[in-house]
Amino acid sequence: MIETRRLRTLRAVADHRTVTAAAAALHLTPSAVSQQLIALEHEVGHRLLERDGRGVRLTAVGRILLGHANEVLAQLERADADIAAYTTGTAGEVKVASFATAIGLLVAPAIGRLKDKEPGIRVRVMDAEGDQSLTMVLDGAVDLAVAVEYRGAPAETDRRLSRIPLYSEPFDVVLPREHPLAGQEVTVTDLHGETWIGPYPGNPCHDVIALACEHAGFTPEFAHSSDDFSAVVALAAAGAGVAMVPRLALRGPDLSGVTVRPVAGPERRVFAAVRRGAEHHPLLVPLMDALRDVATALRHPADYPTSSS
Repeated sequence: MIETRRLRTLRAVADHRTVTAAAAALHLTPSAVSQQLIALEHEVGHRLLERDGRGVRLTAVGRILLGHANEVLAQLERADADIAAYTTGTAGEVKVASFATAIGLLVAPAIGRLKDKEPGIRVRVMDAEGDQSLTMVLDGAVDLAVAVEYRGAPAETDRRLSRIPLYSEPFDVVLPREHPLAGQEVTVTDLHGETWIGPYPGNPCHDVIALACEHAGFTPEFAHSSDDFSAVVALAAAGAGVAMVPRLALRGPDLSGVTVRPVAGPERRVFAAVRRGAEHHPLLVPLMDALRDVATALRHPADYPTSSS
């Protein structure tokens, strides 16, 4: 009989590519993870891992077992949801990981809605970029992630996760007020050769910007880096360079020193994700409904700042 905790360990190693990183995610020692993997190999009678540079990768048998592990773990999530629905109803704690802009514009308003409709649900929020929050869901560190599409993200067909589309928003170009392009329509191609301000590599928005520039035939040169869009706007106002910023992220910063212009192409697609099988959990359903309601209001064009005056 294969133990489910060992299947969770196998999935964590497959996701993190090293025993040490998987151990940290599972709050175990590397020795404990190694012991569970050895026991799992004995249970199935085959090697499941092989060296890959400084990390490890699954063998062919390991990949087969991982596919079954995803199905088994999803079914366990469904069982937990059904039992919770029968026994406790909507009272308990939900852990949410979300990137900062969505916390302010999406998650916090959703929590406000829940206080009136489902006062028994307590929500704990953690600030995490999209590439971190999805891993936190898979590792069991949180119950729900509000994340952004990025290169390398789990595909929509990934059988480990259930997705809830929330909204998509365009990026706007942020220019110093006296910039030569400030008084005209701007395309991504027009920004070739500019000094750039933007998020750090690894931030999903950095990937969106870099990909849009690649499609326009150039690689942006980031002279200044910050994951705080208020800081990005302030640097642009100081004449330090140009930036592309998701439109909703421009609600908070002071735009008096910059010109904001729409640009066709790049988008930030935002979605919620839970472990597959957990989408009907009675603690998660009201929160997901609240997130959808708030996202519907955010999708209205009137909610988007498109220029400064």
